[in-house]
Amino acid sequence: MHAGDTHELKHENVVTIARMGEFDEIIDVRSSSEYSLDRVPGASNHPVLDDAERARVGTLYKQVSPFDARKLGAVLVAHNIARHIESSFADRPRDWHPLVYCWRGGQRSGAMAHVLRDIGWRVSTLEGGYQGFRREVLAQLEILPGRFTFRVICGATGSGKSRFLQALDAQGAQVLDLEHLARHRGSVLGSLPGEAQPSQKWFDSQVWNTLRQFDPARPVWIESESRKIGSIQVPTRLLECMRAADCIRIEPSIDERVRFLIDEYAHVLTEPATLKGRLNQLSALQSREIIARWMALIDLGAWDVLVRDLLENHYDPLYQRSMGKSYPSLGTSPVLHPQRLDPVTIGAHARELLAEAPA
Repeated sequence: MHAGDTHELKHENVVTIARMGEFDEIIDVRSSSEYSLDRVPGASNHPVLDDAERARVGTLYKQVSPFDARKLGAVLVAHNIARHIESSFADRPRDWHPLVYCWRGGQRSGAMAHVLRDIGWRVSTLEGGYQGFRREVLAQLEILPGRFTFRVICGATGSGKSRFLQALDAQGAQVLDLEHLARHRGSVLGSLPGEAQPSQKWFDSQVWNTLRQFDPARPVWIESESRKIGSIQVPTRLLECMRAADCIRIEPSIDERVRFLIDEYAHVLTEPATLKGRLNQLSALQSREIIARWMALIDLGAWDVLVRDLLENHYDPLYQRSMGKSYPSLGTSPVLHPQRLDPVTIGAHARELLAEAPA
């Protein structure tokens, strides 16, 4: 046995991803690095070979012989499966019904499934493994968005669009929060403190998993987005459906937007050096004079002046140019003018939106 799963094992209990809801547990037997990059939603990780072991087996396979690699692989896999049964699966009942998968439905998942079946559990493996799952996700992302009616929350930077989505979600609406899934707020200052963005594959899987659970008869609320959210790309078909959808504009006063942004980005303002580095990334879009003025305002800690300047000289003009092209219905869409971007006011507006477009 070796780390590449080159010899696929066939078994009558092989199922497609469409049936994954039938199982008590989904078990990913790939290594932790493979699992962290992306996995079937809800799967737990119980590697039959960890990253170091896969490397050992792979090296032996290439440098010595496939036979020696399989011997070592068998020892390691047997040891790891025994450990998982003893530590993780010992309390599973007799009628436990798990789904097991590896990279492409081959030796790693086959080995785990074989042992679990011999114990007496009803075990199935995923057709095509993770690779089959990934192909299905990409195929479904070309189809699923077209089944829904989207309602797009639009507004310039600092309009509280994400807060509106959260309020709608809390009131039972169907919400697809792309920035939450991407772990990014979508601008040069949009990275979240202490958090890296997920992989593109993980993001795709989460979008698919969210959409597949929605009711096509009800609208899906979503925030207007560009093609990319940080380093993550919005699926093309989803973006097309968003841009063809009806919009709702959120237009608070600029004073309220400034107040909201200072509160929302407090973590950025406490790190002047980091803030300077990020704003310097806009040097291709802004003059030296404007960049220098922003740097001076950071040194002074003049946050109200800085945020207003950023909105008026960068974010608002950029928003007007991009939104006018990307969302054709924006000019004729309904407008909300929240006096405050606080939970009470946003919650009240969210109720109004749902009353006008029942969810």
